[in-house]
Amino acid sequence: MNYLRTKAASIFTWGLSLLNRGQLRSVKAKKNILASFVIKGLNIGISLLLVPLTIDYVNSTRYGIWLTLSSIIGWFALFDIGLGHGLRNKFAEAMAKGKIKLARIYLSTTYAIMTIIVAALLLVFLCINPFLDWSKILNSPAGMAGELSILSLIVFTFFCLQFVLNLLTTIITANQEPAKASLLNLLGSAISLLIIYLLTLTTKGSLIYLALVFGMAPVLVLFISSIWLYNGKYKAYSPSFKYVRFKFSKGLMNLGLKFFVIQIAALVMYSTDNIIITQLFGPEQVTPYNIAFKYFNLVPMLMGIIITPFWSAYTEAWVKKDLIWIRKTVNKLKLVWAAMTVLTIVMLIFSDFFYWLWVGPEIKVPRIVSIFLAIYVIIFVWTDIFVPFLNGVGKIKLQLYLSIIGMVINIPLALFLGKLIGIGGIILSTILLNLVHIIVQPIQTYKLINNTAKGIWNE
Repeated sequence: MNYLRTKAASIFTWGLSLLNRGQLRSVKAKKNILASFVIKGLNIGISLLLVPLTIDYVNSTRYGIWLTLSSIIGWFALFDIGLGHGLRNKFAEAMAKGKIKLARIYLSTTYAIMTIIVAALLLVFLCINPFLDWSKILNSPAGMAGELSILSLIVFTFFCLQFVLNLLTTIITANQEPAKASLLNLLGSAISLLIIYLLTLTTKGSLIYLALVFGMAPVLVLFISSIWLYNGKYKAYSPSFKYVRFKFSKGLMNLGLKFFVIQIAALVMYSTDNIIITQLFGPEQVTPYNIAFKYFNLVPMLMGIIITPFWSAYTEAWVKKDLIWIRKTVNKLKLVWAAMTVLTIVMLIFSDFFYWLWVGPEIKVPRIVSIFLAIYVIIFVWTDIFVPFLNGVGKIKLQLYLSIIGMVINIPLALFLGKLIGIGGIILSTILLNLVHIIVQPIQTYKLINNTAKGIWNE
């Protein structure tokens, strides 16, 4: 027994020394990755529990309607015109240079602009929503039109509130503490799970109740956290009217607008699948697709845990011209990609069994959907090695052009392939359009690291 205790203590000491070894930004990244694995693991577990619980509460077809409506409302996130990403880079740069007042000005100005945008969006939506036929938009029964109109209003209102409050997580992440941002998401998900479970015991399935729960929980968590953190650890950066400087919005906008267009392209390429599936095959087919997507999306989520701390770390390293650290980090992430590829293949092999275990035999996922999603994930995770660096240093013009080309081609190609080979064709469209990124992004990254980037490669 004493031997086991000694051995355990030795392993713990070794692990602690490994965690604290390296440059300060590397140590900070490793600690956040470790904490994020625990937090994200719990979040993934909650997400997995929420799917069958929600389907059981409102049934498969209504769940598909809910997913599609959520996707549509989520498009309005683009109306931040890239300010969130612009703020993340500018805030990290200011902090790297020790300019606390400048960081506070950027934060306060962004809050002011986002509030104005949200107020305008909500006003416009309130005016046009009574005239929208959501039953046709969502390809659902005509008798649901009134319910869907109320549902969309609830979802959009909470989305607007979260739109502004989410700036807190942007600042936390820019400070290279993404684990704390993930913790806020975990709290919101946990509250949602608890309330949805209680609803299954006490009420009949209702999309209205579902919208209230999924909208209110994260908003409440973010609101309380904002009060607490801006009066505590982040008090020096807390937003204030007297620090609003709209002239600084130009710096945010210049970079933000590029991110904005990339976000639009990403939306078209990654968030229109539910709409296309609904229109081609009906809302009931959205559910099996999303079951498979959520399953394979575990891999990008794991990769996201690892790479999230590096965006702002790359910004700091680039400002301080620490190219050696950047090169070593990119090379280490390639090894992570190899491990993620193996994991994806294993998940593909056991996917049918997992679907049966997760949601039961009633929902069938076509095998081709699983195969194409596995290929998509392997490609997506490869690009995840390089995108945080390019985003963090603001060299995104090439990515911008490629995204625009992909956005223009994606929907026609997805419709063509969808009609030709079914749901799998919609995923194949995304795969084909991402092939160019797996070549171009590594080239640009190494040109920048080696100081050989010229022209568009350096923009």
